[in-house]
Amino acid sequence: MTTNIKSITIILLAAMFTFTACKKTEYAFGTLKTPTNLAITAAIAGTGANSPNGDGSGTVVITTTAKDAITYKIDFGDGTSKLVPSGSVTYKYSNPGTTDFTITINAIGTGGVISTISKKITVFVAFVIPPEIVAALTNNASRTWVTDKDAPGHVGVGANSVFTPNYYSADPNSRAACLYDDEITFTEDTNGNIFINVDNKGQSFLIAASTTFYGVNGGDNCYDINTGGVRKLSFMNATSASTPDISTRIQFMVPGNGIINFATGGNTYEILSASATNISLRNIGIDGNAWYQKLKAK
Repeated sequence: MTTNIKSITIILLAAMFTFTACKKTEYAFGTLKTPTNLAITAAIAGTGANSPNGDGSGTVVITTTAKDAITYKIDFGDGTSKLVPSGSVTYKYSNPGTTDFTITINAIGTGGVISTISKKITVFVAFVIPPEIVAALTNNASRTWVTDKDAPGHVGVGANSVFTPNYYSADPNSRAACLYDDEITFTEDTNGNIFINVDNKGQSFLIAASTTFYGVNGGDNCYDINTGGVRKLSFMNATSASTPDISTRIQFMVPGNGIINFATGGNTYEILSASATNISLRNIGIDGNAWYQKLKAK
């Protein structure tokens, strides 16, 4: 009898275990609620009458609100996205220049239901000059340069499709005297701006194709030219097809007549290399050729 009771007990316990093990766990998300009343604001730092797209920092405070949202996924429009539970975030754009971005926000409700809102903004981001370029040009204060007249190729010209002076490369001390006495000074101010002042001792060397551009007539020669005094330079990423192994990939524009040392009618200079002692520049002249010059610290 006792044995039968034990057997029945074991069978009942096994049946109870089997029933419990087979019972499916049920989960409940609660009521599914779709976020509503979406609103978005984007405050660009430093906007004003003279800076409608910001102060150049690229900083934007993005705030989103919605009813029944538990979190927000923000796509900043530059390839970056982020989950922001509060709906408020400070974001810094880094694309230099003035660029349109479309901010898209998914407000996520209970059970993963989503409502979407978008906003287009225009943000100005000032180009940050690499510190090693600033140090080389200005010594973080001021530095004066002259033509490296003893160096082969201190003046050169080539096709604009290549990055070597394949048409002509000057031998040491072979050019006009007015090209060798110029002093080019780069200066950095307290705000990180870089200025140039070219003391040409009254004359600059002009290539023949550019003489009309500067208001004179003639061939390759020295001309009485006013270089324009102190001018603020604009820096940017190089727009040429150069690669990092042959260039710093940084260029700057010289306002006004664009003269540095000798004049080509162009005003944009790509910095091929720069150190505390030497600079190598490439410039596309008015004739469509690539012109080269080498400078050394005075």
